[in-house]
Amino acid sequence: MARPRSEQISIEDTPYYHITTRCVRRAFLCGFDKTSGKDYEHRRAWIENRIRILSSLFGIDIPAYVVMHNHIHMAC
Repeated sequence: MARPRSEQISIEDTPYYHITTRCVRRAFLCGFDKTSGKDYEHRRAWIENRIRILSSLFGIDIPAYVVMHNHIHMAC
């Protein structure tokens, strides 16, 4: 049975959490994809801009993040 977030996350123990998300099937989010021969580097700026917009809209402090070729790391 699923547990509510209030039982899973303790702000008193640590105010920061490391979050990762990745693309399915090891697809490229940004950078040069050797399989397809396409360059997706332009997406990095899109993603970084979207992180800034959404964090301000939802009032979430994201002190650090990195956008890799097929995944993203965030500290929230």
